[in-house]
Formats: sequence, C-alpha cells, structure tokens
Amino acid sequence: MDARRDEIIKIFQAGLSSVDPYRVVTSHADNISSLYRIRKYRRFYVISFGKASVPMAQALIDNFGKTITGGIVITPYGQNTKTEAIGRLKIYEARHPIPDENGIKATSEILNLLKGLDEHTLIVCLISGGGSALLVAPISGITLEEKQKTTGLLLKSGADINELNTVRKHLSHVKGGRLVMRAYPATIISLILSDVIGDRPDVIASGPTAPDSTTYDDALRILRKFKLEERFPAPIMQVLVRGKEGKIAETPKEGNIVFERVRNIIVGSNKVALETASAGARRRGFDAVVISTEVAGEAKDAGRWLARQAIEIVNQRKGEIGKVKVKRPLCLISGGETVVTVTGNGCGGRNTELALAYAMEIAGKQEITFLSAGTDGADGPTDAAGAFVDGQTIARAKVRGLDPVKYLQNNDSYTFFKALGDLFITGPTGTNVMDLQITLIA
Repeated sequence: MDARRDEIIKIFQAGLSSVDPYRVVTSHADNISSLYRIRKYRRFYVISFGKASVPMAQALIDNFGKTITGGIVITPYGQNTKTEAIGRLKIYEARHPIPDENGIKATSEILNLLKGLDEHTLIVCLISGGGSALLVAPISGITLEEKQKTTGLLLKSGADINELNTVRKHLSHVKGGRLVMRAYPATIISLILSDVIGDRPDVIASGPTAPDSTTYDDALRILRKFKLEERFPAPIMQVLVRGKEGKIAETPKEGNIVFERVRNIIVGSNKVALETASAGARRRGFDAVVISTEVAGEAKDAGRWLARQAIEIVNQRKGEIGKVKVKRPLCLISGGETVVTVTGNGCGGRNTELALAYAMEIAGKQEITFLSAGTDGADGPTDAAGAFVDGQTIARAKVRGLDPVKYLQNNDSYTFFKALGDLFITGPTGTNVMDLQITLIA
C-alpha cells in the first residue's frame, strides 16, 4: 500500500507542476512587455490577490523590475515566505475563507491606488482562488462582522462557489466587475488561475474584473433556496432587497464601457492539472483515464460515485483474466470542487469527507487505492490537503473502534483519518486549481 501511495503522490505532484503560478505568469511576460512598449504606457501597477498571489507577483517583478510603478499583494496568513514587500509591491496577509480587518485594509490601499488613473496606465491583476475572501470592501451600510457571518452561513449551508460568489458580488465595492469601475479608463490585463468548474472569469474570486451576469434577485433566490433569510443579518437583507428594487446600482454587465480596456486571461486550471497528471501516470507505467473534470455536489455523494466507477472496472477486469492478456495497472483521474452541508460538529473538509465515503464503498477491495486532495494544500479548516484510502481502511478503523458511519454523520472526517495516520499533508502549495482525485487499480 505504501508503494501505491508513493505513486499517487508523484502523479499528484505532476499535476501541480503544470499550474505553477510563477511559471504560468512568466509565460505571458513577453506579451505584456510588447503591449507596454507599443501603447507607451507611463505607469505600470500590479494588483495580486489569492492563494497564489506571492509567486504570481514575484514572476512580474523578476521580469519587469523597476518598470513597475507599484502595487499591492494580498495573501492568506502563513503562505508568504517573503518580507513585507516584493520589489515595489507591498504585501499584506489576510484571513481566508472568512474575511478580516487586514483584508479590508489591503483592499482600501488598492482602491486608493486606483484613484485618478488615466488611459496611460497599465494594471496587471493577478487573480487566484481565495481572492474573494482576501479582496474585501463591504458595500456601504454593511459591517465586517455582518459580512463574516454571511460568508460563514453560506459556507456551511452547502452552497456551491457560484452561489456563494453571487451573494458576495452584491455586497461588495470591488467584486462583480466593480474593481474595473474604480480603475477606468486604465487598461487592465488579468492573469487568472482558475479554481472554479468551467473557468468562468466572472466567478473566480467573485469576478472583480469581469462583467457580472447575476443580479440582486439571484442573490435573494439563493438565500431562499438554503432557507437563510431569517438567519442573515438584517442590514445584509436590506441591501439585497434595495438592490432588487433598483435603489442600489447593479453590478456592471456585458457591454458596459468600463470593460473596453479589460482583458481576462485564464493561465491555469484544474483541467490542465488533470491532463498533466494523466501524462505523468502514463510515464510511470499506468494506463491513465480522466473520468471527470466536473466532480461537484455533496462530497460524500461524489465519493460514492467515484468509488462505484472504480469497483465496476475492477469487476470487469476480473472477468477478463484468462481471456485476454493482463492489462497494465490503471490510474483514474478526476477533479472539481464539491461542497459539504455541515450538520455535525466535527472537523473536516470536502476532500476528507469525500475520501471517507469512498472508503466505505470500496471496503474489502484490495485492488483499489485512492487520494482526494486540494491542490492548494488545504482542506477546509484543517492542516491536511486530503486523505488516502484503500480496501483495508474501514477494516483498520473498526479494529481501532472507529465507526465510519458516525464520523461521516458528524462531519468529522479529519479526526477519523488522523487516527489512522492516513491524512495527506503537504502544507501550502502556492497554487490553487480546486481538487484532484487519483485512483490506482492494481
């Protein structure tokens, strides 16, 4: 089993290598340089926010140096190995996924930087997953505490990232294209590391530089869907209702003049990581298949579905033994982002919850080894990226007196895998393109 896990780790690392934030930004440096030279810009600002903000910003500093006039970088606590600045860029650390005062302070600095810009200014925005929590400027009439409570309720309700960000965009001065409104008529190039299914710029980090197709009415429908109207702070509800009534301006939409000088470019994604992981698996002697690029929904349901795909292949291969030449070991690869509707009081994230449901489904299947992990190295409020399972996971748990059903019901998957020593801990990876699931079938 240890040998199989080592193979999975190497395949996982191969996937990460293709979405290295420093490298993907560097690959666009020549195009940015040509644009700067041809358009004869007089100022060059950098704004970077998200889990990959520091290495993305470092890439620009290394390529442009003193050409850069200045800028701001916002990174989650604990992910910054630099000092308080990279070249002429000032670094702020802030909280994720629940925003804090530091995020507000850093965003305020960005808004100050954007005041009074003209058409002779180039801004490069470096956007990565986690940016919604880090780039925070609550709309007038809303406090930080009310924004924090709102985010927490949505995270625990089972809302997916599209739904969460629809609400966020309508409570912010910078999300949903409103950052562009502050910078116009400056030119903006956004290099975006995608952490959402479909790679939509209007969803990633709540789309600060993209036209917004959602409305205040959409936000209110989401609250009704999850029965949150009575639990949301009253000022939040008042803003959304007033927005629906047309008393607060909507987020800027497609065709708005403020987007005429904006270009949003996806520089890395989950799909790219999956394809590279698949190629890495083949180099290591496996037949490799990407079975899904859109793993979503409840984590435990996704885990069961993925497990059934593996079991079906195992049963099929057993039926072929003796009839055909034995095949090479198989690697199934998938990716996406699931959600967890929190009903218990345990500790865990979507990857460990998915893995626990998977383990229960494959109990006794000796041929299967599996990992689900976040590409950012973080799974919910834990220090793990995810967890390993195999056909013996449930049997080993029962020997230790661990009831997997109770742990799953209590949303306590992290504690379950910690007791077994099966957590996958990487620390911050410096990138973020959702989650990878890797199955080895011997």
